[in-house]
Amino acid sequence: MEAVVARPSGGSGPGLLVLQEAFGVNHHIRNVTQRYADRGFTAIAPELFHRSAPAGFEGSYSDFDAIRPHMAALTPEGLLADIRAAYDWLRNDAKIAPEKIAAVGYCMGGRCAYLANAELPLAAAVSYYGGGIAPDMLDRASKQHGPILMFWGGLDAHVGPDQYRAVADALTAAKRDHVQVVFSKADHGFNCDERPSYNESASRQALSLVLEFLRVHGVLA
Repeated sequence: MEAVVARPSGGSGPGLLVLQEAFGVNHHIRNVTQRYADRGFTAIAPELFHRSAPAGFEGSYSDFDAIRPHMAALTPEGLLADIRAAYDWLRNDAKIAPEKIAAVGYCMGGRCAYLANAELPLAAAVSYYGGGIAPDMLDRASKQHGPILMFWGGLDAHVGPDQYRAVADALTAAKRDHVQVVFSKADHGFNCDERPSYNESASRQALSLVLEFLRVHGVLA
């Protein structure tokens, strides 16, 4: 498995797993990884389609049918193995303490961040519009290790209020530390500035919340 790594200037900083959208570790995800490095993180974005797609695979935002075979090839076990490998790289190669490692994921990666937080001792996790958490992964709510911040789009036809309310209810019932943010005028993929659904206002506010969330929970100084 290949991965994109971006490091901050002047040290290693805290660690961040950057988990891709369904379109691969593409230009946007590489930019996101670098942007987090610019804010002090050692960030790693593993190529989660490596079992079915060539290295460096980038899907088109206008051709989801080409993505479907790679999505179908994913399994929770395979995803966890890949995310754990990236986590172990941060621990062993970058020498970052576990209390300084968090995850952020987008769309498919938002689901992966939730999954990772249930299986790895993350200090915190951030999930952007993670589809399929409800109903498929509600049983993992009680297993969340670190506090989790979750973003949703009020105009998102892929992940509607029935899903994100179910996620919030499951986390509340499990007494897990979580924050739920719904941007009423944002659609699915609102953070991606290379998609028509990009919403600058929601994206900028979300990033500010992410950074403060990670500061509050001791990941970012």
